[in-house]
This record gives sequence, structure tokens and C-alpha cells, in this order.
Amino acid sequence: DFGRSSELAFVVEPSDDIAVQEQPLILYCQVEGIQPITITWRKNGVMIVDSDNAFMLANGSLYVSRFQRVRGDGSSDEGEYDCMAQNHYGLVVSRKAKIQAATMSDFHIHPQNAVVEEGGVARFQCQIHGLPEPVILWHKNSMPVNTDNERYTLLPKGVLQITGLRAEDSGIFHCVATNIANVKFSREARLTVSGSHSTVYKDPTILVGPENLTLTVHQTAVLECIATGNPRPIVSWSRLDGRPIGVEGIQVLGTGNLMISDLTVQHSGIYVCAANKPGTRVRRTAQGSLVVQAPAEFVQHPQSISRPVGTTAIFTCVAQGEPPPQITWLRNGQILETSDHIKLKNNNSTLSIYGINQTDEAIYQCLAENSAGSTQASARLTVLWADGLPSPPQGVRAETVSATTIQVSWEKPLQNTKEIIGYVLHIRKAADPVEMEYQEAVSKSTFQQLVTDLEPSTSYSFYIKAYTSRGASKASEVTVVSTLGEVPAMPSLFIKVINSTAVQATWEPSIKLGQHEGFKLYYRKVHLSQYTGPVLLASNVTAYNITHLDASVVYEVKLLAYNQHGDGDSTVRFVSLRETVERTVLNPPCDCMKDEQNNKTSTTGIIIGIHIGVTCIIFCILFLMFGYRGRLLMCKNVQEQLSTPQIPRSQRNTAGLVLNGAARRDRDDRDLNEKQLDMNELERLFPASPTQEQQDKGIMSAHGPPAPHDDTQISTLPLDEFSIIEEQPDPLPNPPRGGSPVAPAPAHGPANEG
Repeated sequence: DFGRSSELAFVVEPSDDIAVQEQPLILYCQVEGIQPITITWRKNGVMIVDSDNAFMLANGSLYVSRFQRVRGDGSSDEGEYDCMAQNHYGLVVSRKAKIQAATMSDFHIHPQNAVVEEGGVARFQCQIHGLPEPVILWHKNSMPVNTDNERYTLLPKGVLQITGLRAEDSGIFHCVATNIANVKFSREARLTVSGSHSTVYKDPTILVGPENLTLTVHQTAVLECIATGNPRPIVSWSRLDGRPIGVEGIQVLGTGNLMISDLTVQHSGIYVCAANKPGTRVRRTAQGSLVVQAPAEFVQHPQSISRPVGTTAIFTCVAQGEPPPQITWLRNGQILETSDHIKLKNNNSTLSIYGINQTDEAIYQCLAENSAGSTQASARLTVLWADGLPSPPQGVRAETVSATTIQVSWEKPLQNTKEIIGYVLHIRKAADPVEMEYQEAVSKSTFQQLVTDLEPSTSYSFYIKAYTSRGASKASEVTVVSTLGEVPAMPSLFIKVINSTAVQATWEPSIKLGQHEGFKLYYRKVHLSQYTGPVLLASNVTAYNITHLDASVVYEVKLLAYNQHGDGDSTVRFVSLRETVERTVLNPPCDCMKDEQNNKTSTTGIIIGIHIGVTCIIFCILFLMFGYRGRLLMCKNVQEQLSTPQIPRSQRNTAGLVLNGAARRDRDDRDLNEKQLDMNELERLFPASPTQEQQDKGIMSAHGPPAPHDDTQISTLPLDEFSIIEEQPDPLPNPPRGGSPVAPAPAHGPANEG
């Protein structure tokens, strides 16, 4: 890149102009860039050949010696001119300059005679067309009107307003139009001022309101509004959208004309003139629209770039204007044609060139144009190419494997294969734009690639590039192949038993089935090999009843979807009608009237059962209460029985008990211990409050004689001081004949302290 000065670009471009008949015309064009540079001119797209009338100067400008609107051969020097510059890197075209001949027509509106009372308002108007816009001046009695008089207002469009008329304002008026083409005079008109100033009340009236105007930025707009009335109305201005008019560049001419200098796009809108009666709300209004156009100008220029072969080049060109400009792209001065690898997006503001090669190296221009003007900007694309790169891969083939898979194979390039580090497979739907392309990288030793996850019944294009560390080869030839069609997926199948001889097959529609033409239904007895069917069903059918079946066998039902590519996988279900028959035998059809009566009887039985149950519960509670009292009485009888020995001592239980460390007693005392233990157990189960006398006597002595039945004392101990330990009985010695049993020695301490 040689820097900005190396770019071929315009320093001066031709501009719009108005030429005078039979006068010379010069159109300027100056270019910078790397020499040599060739400059040529075109008019209305046709190359201009040097002649005596038009030729190019040494600085590149075009000189027209004698401009003529219409020549003898019918041609004209009017038209659109552009300048073209070309060097080794490309060609650029300047903006189009519109050249018109200076003209002036006759007046199509002349001033008219007027009779106005003193103190009133007089207005004269004349209109004439011309290029450039004629300047109109007014004369009174053949002398220029004194513009220093504040009561006289001259508007640019040929209007003369006189307010507060006086007798000396009477006279003969006419206008004079002047431009570089000619000078013309209008007809004369007489103004007569009659009578004296009237004091009769008159409502406000707008004689002339603002007209619709279309202008260009930086011009001046004059919106006329002249009103009459008695008293004299006050004229005010506003915008219909409510936005403020502002003060910068705003001026009031005469008694109510609005002048806006140095127009901008923001001044566009509808303006309302109001004539108000002083001191009241009485008013009259008139409105007119102002449209301000702006020539196209660039917000973002395209930038020159350098890209390797096979990559993507993107140019961006953003322009603004009012109305919004149209963008056109040129390649070396010619209209750019889009193709598979050249795309325009975002209202032509973005130019993308995919898979560039050396033929894409050129100067690309962006032309922005609207009704207010045009502009251009250019940028150069340099394609980088390294010597010794591989030639394109050879023999690219693509074979369809399935509905979603294609096998692509190729052969290595014929030249410069030593530096290859890999291949890139470029994949795209044939119907998609180039920017939708995607790539898959392949190692240098692999010459085939299985492309998966494709769409059924779809055409795909493939090409290969070989890559080295210095760049990529040119693209191989493009091959296009289509995937196979796909059969539908398995439908979901459900079987419902209707009766002992019929079932219903139902299935759900699903987008997973894909494009299918319908369904095929088969069924058979499981012990047979032959199916009944297929039963062909439309794609919108979702149920089918199978009848006249044998209830004693099991059936197999099979359903599949099909389309033009074949049959899909089937869904199989098994169904048995035997259970239905058995249920019918065991559960005969119901007698509805009988069932209703049974239901009523059952309800009555439930109510009776509830009453019986409640009664039983009450009896049980009473039984438990009386049983508790009976048990107390029974326990008292047991206590009386235990106080007197009932069986011989020799038949007593030999197990010994130690109570709170009490000493062992002899064999005879064990009966008493057992009685006392039983009584303690009963006291624990059926506690009773002991008398104070019982508490004072304490525990009966171990050696004391047994008390009489009526005087038996029972001692109670707190539970935390009471424990029972069962010990193994010692062998009892045989008592001596005729002697008393030997009492055991007293214990020296508690056997076990709880």
C-alpha cells in the first residue's frame, strides 16, 4: 500500500452550471494518484471526442468554445457531464455535472390594476420563469420603487406589498426581470387610492397566505402572509407540529411575511399564518408547507483494502440526504453486476465480495444521488497473491450416501503440493446465497470427507481449496449433488379394545413424520405368517377400527407412514380379546333398575351399620369401666387367699427373692415372702394411699411370727428406692428330723442397690 497519495482520486470534480448561449464554458476536473493517469470526458454516458467546439485542456478540464442550446444538426450542449480517470490500478468516474442553458420565458403573470381605499393594503404580482432564477424589481412611474420606505415590501418571487395606503401611493407600476440570459418588462398596472380612512369595523381577512415551497439547504425561504381588517389585524406565525420556529435566521418582512435564511432540513414543516383581531380571540388562518432538500453526502466512505486470494472483501458506504439518496456501485467505471460471489446488502450500502481472486482487483466506487445532488467515493481492492501456491485440487466428486449424508472426494493439486498443510471443503445449499456458505477443514493426507447433518431432498454445492502457510490455492471446480429423499418416521400407535370382536387403532399426527402421503395398517393372528392388509389411510386419518376378530387368539397390529421415497419404519402392538370375554362372563351386563335399587338398599344398610357400630363402642366403654371395678374386687380376694398358706411348703417354688438387701429367709419364710411380693406387685399395679399407721410400722421383721390374717401389714416403698433381683436358689439342706429349720444368716449389705 503506497498510502493515501497513491490512491486514484479526484481533487476537483465538475459541478452543475448554467451556460450562456454562444459563450464559452469550462468544466473542471483534477485527479491525483500514481502516474500515468489518463483523463477522458463523457456527456450523457457517451465519450466526448476532441473537436473544434469541445476539447480537453492540459490540466484535464473540458473547454466548450461556444455553448449552444440547440445546434444545427439538432444536438445540444446541454446534458450531464462526467470525468473519468484511469491508471494501472483501475478507473474512477466523477460525479455527474448537470449543464443547462440560461433562459428566460415571457411573463405569465402580470400586475393588475387596483383601487384601494386609504389606509388599506395593495398587492401587485408578476411571475416569470428563467435559468438562473430571474431577479425581479419594481418601477413606479418608470422609476425604481424606493425600498427604503417601510410601507413598501418587495418579495423575491415578484410580489410588491404596500400597506397603510396614502394618496401619494397612486401611480403606474410595472416589474423588470433580469438574469444572464435576458431582461424583460411586464405590463403596467395602475394603483388608485380612493376616499379617506374608514372607521367601519371589518373582520380580519387574509388576502394571500403562504404557498407550498420546495427548496434546497442554504437557500432562503419567504412565506407570504398579508391580511386586512379594521382594526388592523396582528399577524403571527407557528408550526402545525407545535415545534418552535426559532429565532436564528428568522426575519419578518413588512407586516407579516416570514423569511427564513440559510435553510436546513429541520426547517421542513407546515407553517401557519394567523391574522388576529387586537384584544380578541377572533382570528383567521392560512397554512403552507416548506420542504427543504439536502444533497447526498457521505457519512462513511469506503476504504481501500488488501486481501489474500480466496478470502472475503467488504466495502461500506453510508450516505445521507433529503430525500434519502440511492446508492450505486461501479467497478472500474462500469455498473457493478451482482453474482454468486458479489452481493449488495443494507440498501446497497455494503458490498461483499466472497472468495476473491485476481480478477476482482479493481477500483470500486460508491455513487450516492438524490433530487438535490449527487456525490461519489472510491476505494481500491488489492488481491494478494504469493508465488508457488498450489494449483486447485482436482477431480472433485460428490456421491449421495443417504438422506442426510454426502461423501465428497478429490485428488491433490497438480503443482506445488509440498507445502500443503490441509484442505478446506466449502459447503453451501445450492439455493442459498454465498454468505450462507460454511467450511470444514480436512488434513493434508485425507482426500475425502463425509458431510453429515444435511437436509433431505436438497441440492448442495461443494468445492475444495488447498492451503499452505503462505495462502490458499484457487478454488476447485464446483460440484452439485442432491441428498436422497427421506422416508417418514415411525408413528406412535395405541390399541383400544372396543368389544370382544373389535379393536380401535389410534395414532397421533406429528411433525416428526415429515412429508408423508398416508399410512399403511396391517394386522394378523400371531400364529399366522400372513398379514391382512395393507389398509391404505390418508395422511389426515388418525384412527381405524378393526372388526370381526376372533376373541380366542392374540392379534398383532402394525402401522407405518409412507411417501414418495418409500415406507417408513413400522410400529407394532399386540392385543388380546380373551380378557374382555372373561370380564363379560364374570360381569354380565348390568340391570340399571336393579342396580339403582341395590344402591338404595346399600345406602340404608350403611346407615344401620353406623348406628350398630356406635352402640357397640358405647357398650365396650361401659364393659371396660365395670371390668376395672371387678378387677379391684378380685384383687382383694386374692390378697386374702395369699395371707393364709394353701399348699404344703414342699410344693412351693424354690426361687429366692432379695428385697432391698433383706437377708435370706428359711424355707418356711419363703411363703410369706412370696405373699408379700405378690401384694407389692398388686400395690404397684393398683396403688392405694397407705394409712399413716401403716407408714409408721414399716416392714415386718424377718424373724417375727406370721401375723394373723386380719392384721397383715403391707409396706410401700417409693419406686426409686425399690428393686427386685431374681437369684438362683441355694441348695436347701434337708432339715434335721424333729428339729426346726435353720434360719439363714443375715446379709451384711444390700444384694444390689438400685
